Amino acid sequence: MKTRYKVLFFLFLVSTISYLDRVCLSVAGPSMQSALNLKPAQWGWVVGSFVLTYALFAVPTASLGDRYGARRVLTLIVLWWSAFTFLTGAAIDYRMLLITSLLFGIGESGAYPNAVGALSRWFPKAERARAVGVVWMAARVGGAVAPIMVVPILKAHGWRAPFFLFAGTGLVWAAFWYGWYRDNPADKRGVKPAELEELLKEPKTATAAAAPWALVLGNRNVQYLMAMYFAYCFGGYFYQSWLPTYLVKGRGFSQDQMAVWSSLPFILGACGNLIGGATSDFLGKNYGLKIARRTVGAAGLGLAGLLELVAVLTHSATLAAIFLALGFGFMDCMMPASWAACLDIGRKYAGTVSGAMNMAGQAGSFLSSIVFGYMVTAFHSYDLPLVPMAIALFIASSLWLKIDPTKSLAGG
Repeated sequence: MKTRYKVLFFLFLVSTISYLDRVCLSVAGPSMQSALNLKPAQWGWVVGSFVLTYALFAVPTASLGDRYGARRVLTLIVLWWSAFTFLTGAAIDYRMLLITSLLFGIGESGAYPNAVGALSRWFPKAERARAVGVVWMAARVGGAVAPIMVVPILKAHGWRAPFFLFAGTGLVWAAFWYGWYRDNPADKRGVKPAELEELLKEPKTATAAAAPWALVLGNRNVQYLMAMYFAYCFGGYFYQSWLPTYLVKGRGFSQDQMAVWSSLPFILGACGNLIGGATSDFLGKNYGLKIARRTVGAAGLGLAGLLELVAVLTHSATLAAIFLALGFGFMDCMMPASWAACLDIGRKYAGTVSGAMNMAGQAGSFLSSIVFGYMVTAFHSYDLPLVPMAIALFIASSLWLKIDPTKSLAGG
């Protein structure tokens, strides 16, 4: 087996663990709201505070990865978020939960930019979209497994127990990653000469000085990428923050039914990531990067927005859950294209470009979380808040037509 596939396996695992921890909060949400007497608007601030600091620290933590390498930085990131996963389970009131969530977001913020940075050093351009697709598929595996694991633990031992359990998995991963991984393929023992020669043909992406923020944030192509991801996250973060509460309180599902229906979107999302990554690489090979990234991104988000609107209009709880799950599957076809575009545009600064895109996206996630909670309170409906989110997905779809992955930062 090529060494780069072992790197991908490590990143698959950390992506799975990341979403186990994130979605655990969402799945435990209805029980936490009851136990801590949280109102809808307060819960919106809890899930929103996570993505607020996630957004604020996305670029700095990504820049650290570009400068010091994913070996050290990703290790520290996972140790940090594992500590605050544990402390989430120890929260005794709204204030403590809010503070913990803010600090939790700092730890998670650099995970995917640094994972993408590692891929840029270990994978040739022709394989990157599929590799990114595998990493995001793992996130959806974590999201799908979380409800199935959390609900039985929660019912048997209370809502705190899953957080204590999941905190330990990150500690184990961090120890193995730091001991095994190397930022430069040439420094890794056991890499076969043929594979090393493949990687040496690619533009050099070893650790570099941090990218000037003016260069990244002032680039028009990066700005379109950030605007697209902001709108996408505004429309899509509902699945990670409010879906279990929506199913229980908005559609009348039991806790066991919620576990099943909360898993389905992430299962379809895992399939969407694989399909989107493979399709983007195929189109890139045959028709060029511009068509490859734009087609997959625009089509996936447009169909997702349509299905969110259909879910709002249907009276059947089961059909609404199915339409939402299908929407998430189409939405996730876009993920490999967007993160591969960061590699195309950023090159040796791929981590920083990824961080900039992620920062904008999580700003959208923050706004979405807060808006949803206040709209539920104002309109006494869990369906109406989905309308502006579907509109945001249509906007994100149209913005893909402005993004040109053939124009890198170096090329202006």
